[in-house]
Amino acid sequence: MKILPTEFDGQSIRRVYDEDTETWWFSVVDVVQVLTQQADDLTARKYWNQLKRRLANEGSQLVTSCHQLKMPAADGKQRLTDVATAETLLRLVQSVPSPKAEPIKLWLAKVGYERMQELADPALSLDRARQTWQQHGRSDKWIQQRMTGQETRNKLTDYWSEHDIKKGSEFAILTNIIHQEWAGVSVAEHKDMKDLTTHNLRDHMSEAELIFTALAELSTRQIAQSVEATGMAQNKTAAKAGGRIARQARNQLESQTGKSVVSGENFLPRAAKKIVNSQY
Repeated sequence: MKILPTEFDGQSIRRVYDEDTETWWFSVVDVVQVLTQQADDLTARKYWNQLKRRLANEGSQLVTSCHQLKMPAADGKQRLTDVATAETLLRLVQSVPSPKAEPIKLWLAKVGYERMQELADPALSLDRARQTWQQHGRSDKWIQQRMTGQETRNKLTDYWSEHDIKKGSEFAILTNIIHQEWAGVSVAEHKDMKDLTTHNLRDHMSEAELIFTALAELSTRQIAQSVEATGMAQNKTAAKAGGRIARQARNQLESQTGKSVVSGENFLPRAAKKIVNSQY
């Protein structure tokens, strides 16, 4: 997942983009703070807790539509935060009497429209991603490899979508199989190695890790296409075979260089690294 900061009326609103389900999740407390014009997030959390109890007593399903994800708090630490989709927030806004209600509806609609633009013209999304990576100090070579890998990934997920694989959990299962096969560690274990929590693993891969990930996913797609793999069972077989091809190439490279391809290095800012390390 990618955590991206955004603002409404000068106030920061945290949001997370889940790439597997293509869903934006927004911090409910941040939106409530804007709506109720509270001076700090502590007061906003108290208001939200009271509102949750009232909605639950009224039998509203809004609260059950909210989830919890880790987001950076005011103290810099990653803390579980109530989040909701734009659709749920638009319904929630109706329960909060506020002169800010209409402007925030328009703001949520604008965020959704930007996503629709990116779906209609993927180049917009790539341009925004390139600008973000440049701002974070990535080299042009790394950015090119990251974008090439994403194109390879998109072709694979397109194939899955067309052959009875469901977005979300099934995509994640197959992705993890491929990763485990080529890297020797699961996606979660690789993220742990890099001290990542809600960050996107690929955004913190080295050039070599990106290349072998792309090789594994390219091999998986071509193998699946050759046998017209359909459904989870057949695509699991293709995923293992594709991952093994990349693992063989990784092993050969490591035997020649004496260096491990799978790395614990990341691109976290120094301050973020200190915060993450202090949690262990």
